[in-house]
Amino acid sequence: MDNIEKLQEIIDESKNIVFFGGAGVSTESGIKDFRGDNGLYKEKYDYEPEYLLSTKCFFYEPKIFFHFYKSKMNCLDAKPNITHKYLTKLEKKGKLKAIITQNIDGLHQKAGSKNVLEIHGTIHRNHCIKCNKSYSADFIFNTKNIPKCSCGGVIKPDVILYGEMLPDDFSIAQDYIRKADTLIVAGTSLTVEPASSLVRIFSGQNLVIINKDNTPYDKYATLVIRENLVNVFSKLD
Repeated sequence: MDNIEKLQEIIDESKNIVFFGGAGVSTESGIKDFRGDNGLYKEKYDYEPEYLLSTKCFFYEPKIFFHFYKSKMNCLDAKPNITHKYLTKLEKKGKLKAIITQNIDGLHQKAGSKNVLEIHGTIHRNHCIKCNKSYSADFIFNTKNIPKCSCGGVIKPDVILYGEMLPDDFSIAQDYIRKADTLIVAGTSLTVEPASSLVRIFSGQNLVIINKDNTPYDKYATLVIRENLVNVFSKLD
């Protein structure tokens, strides 16, 4: 039995699956990851990327923040790939109880998934920091310079920036993982805290890790698959 057949067997026998995904889930949709060989963090900038995506940059140098954000985070034209579509199918079967994602692109919802916990926020929600009025991602990305509300306040993307607390979705994600019999982790190096700490609270039967590179949690996994995600999920029923 090969690894993908083993994964299919685990899925077939599981009743409460949680999926935890990182940037690798969306790279096949044309969205760059952060720390990969061709990731955003490998490009040359005038500032450190961590600063460009920080609360400090947003509040003190919003022009610099939005120049980077609008040029690098705009994935409105991206479409769900096989991984997103497979997870939607698994959710409809009643086996997949929650998708926990580090991605901010909204592709799981575009694919039709319902219970998606976005622990790093999303580009699709934006609010005025002065009056809290909501704005679409289209408004942000199509506004020249700094996007401003009708009241004059700056509009902030509901993306978790460096220096911010994680959203309520993070504690909800913990609850789902505690109850899961199978946790499938895919497309993430599991090196970014506190997101990667979610794996440590899993105590169910099967921990499956699907990633092209090693992760610090491979030694705890029931099954490790080092393949492109599309190659894996395209072969599952």
